[in-house]
Amino acid sequence: MRTGNHGARARVNPERAGHDWHAFCTKQPVGHVGREGRMRRYAGVIVVVLAIGAGLFYTDAGRQAQFVAGGGLINAGIRMQDHLESFDFEHHEDISPGDIWDEVLAQNDLAARMRAAFPRTAHHPLVAIVACMDARIDTNELAGDTRKYYYVIRTAGSVLAEKEEEMLELAVENGVKVVVLTTHTDCAAERAAKDTAQRARLPFLTQAVDERDARIHELLERPAIKARIADGRLLVKLVDIDTMTERMLSGTPRRESGPAPLH
Repeated sequence: MRTGNHGARARVNPERAGHDWHAFCTKQPVGHVGREGRMRRYAGVIVVVLAIGAGLFYTDAGRQAQFVAGGGLINAGIRMQDHLESFDFEHHEDISPGDIWDEVLAQNDLAARMRAAFPRTAHHPLVAIVACMDARIDTNELAGDTRKYYYVIRTAGSVLAEKEEEMLELAVENGVKVVVLTTHTDCAAERAAKDTAQRARLPFLTQAVDERDARIHELLERPAIKARIADGRLLVKLVDIDTMTERMLSGTPRRESGPAPLH
């Protein structure tokens, strides 16, 4: 009686046998079939990657996906920085103006080097936004877009003077098709205009807030602006911003008095 495995029947791996038979019939080395299969898989992966890349870059849906993904990454970066309260990560309440300026220069140097390494694409602005200088309003987040499609004018209380009216007219002549005139909730300039003591201390600012609506109508009556609105080449919108969420609210600004909505 035989013992051990000498008399046992050899186990055959059907897949391996198939590869060996293919190699025998085609006069190829046995290992060649495995390499050929791997090469086919690699080629398939490359084709899929190229197809996805083409979809991202050459289709509307792909470009929208890039936009949303890029916005998500930007917001992730903002959230990583947002909770850091120390301006220069060294001083806290005792930071001096000189320390602040040094940190501004250091941050600018870092940002400039990043910009040099990753240049931005230039876009001709299509939108002009007039917004309050309140630091809680981030115009990139307001628009949900970091691309260069926006002219931004920032003033206390979003008030216009003649020079801002001329700036907007120049922007429109240079291709802007939408002008967004904003107010926002919890505006310090508006609060000052309602406070007698503040009005005495800040007469020019509070008077400008009083005249804000008149300045808007003055802008709308400028010939170049008026003509483009009339023939549909320009849209002017008045909106109010929720300061906490930066959501643009209804098309009619929140205000005690003001111009009629623009159509």
